[in-house]
Amino acid sequence: MAKAGPVRPVPARRGSRLALPVVLGLLALPLITAAHHSRPAPYGDHVTVHARVDDGTAAPELRTKGRAVEAYDPATGRVRWTYSREGARPLALLPAPGHAVALWSDGLVTDTAPRADGSAVRWHRAIPASAPWLGSPAARGAAGVLQSLDPRGRMLAVVTPQRIAAYRSADGDLRWVLPARRGCAFEPARSVRHREALMVAQPCGDAATPWTSQLIAVDDLGRIVPRRKPLGNELPGGAPDDVRTRAEKAVAPPR
Repeated sequence: MAKAGPVRPVPARRGSRLALPVVLGLLALPLITAAHHSRPAPYGDHVTVHARVDDGTAAPELRTKGRAVEAYDPATGRVRWTYSREGARPLALLPAPGHAVALWSDGLVTDTAPRADGSAVRWHRAIPASAPWLGSPAARGAAGVLQSLDPRGRMLAVVTPQRIAAYRSADGDLRWVLPARRGCAFEPARSVRHREALMVAQPCGDAATPWTSQLIAVDDLGRIVPRRKPLGNELPGGAPDDVRTRAEKAVAPPR
């Protein structure tokens, strides 16, 4: 009787070897999709579109309502979309040409470009240690915290008791910071505009402090002082602005 030879495994068909990764990929696709949709929105952002509009429709106007920034049709009042954030509510809104800046109760500042079909949140910036103060009566409902530093809305100032911080509106880049004088604090609600300057009260605890030190003038280039040499605020690669011609006299006209 002949001995049986060794049993050799039947080689797998080439087609079945190729099909296995494809099948596994198809099985994993729903899991990948579910994981993508379950990711939390950055900074708790939620944009809800309430009304679709045709291309070419005029951009909506913005307002704060309840816990959201609301875009509405200025002609009909119909709400187009709302922008809200988890665990926060908008305290102030500063409209500017082509965009709007919102201050939230958790100390976050967001820049939103209103569009016909929804909101494009362009950037977020956190204001250090500002949430407790914003929630106190001393903040006066965040009055004066958001300030435009030029007529075109290219530069934004965020004024808190500890500092004035200036951001470039196009990308949220921090351009300069002016800390309050020791023993003094800025009062955003006590601020006024004079020509191109923003005048901010800075009361001090020491009664001997001269009044000239308790009123600060700034513009988009920083604090207005004699012989200052500020940096420009243009975007990288952009045309230089007129820093030299504006650096000296912003409060008083040339003499």
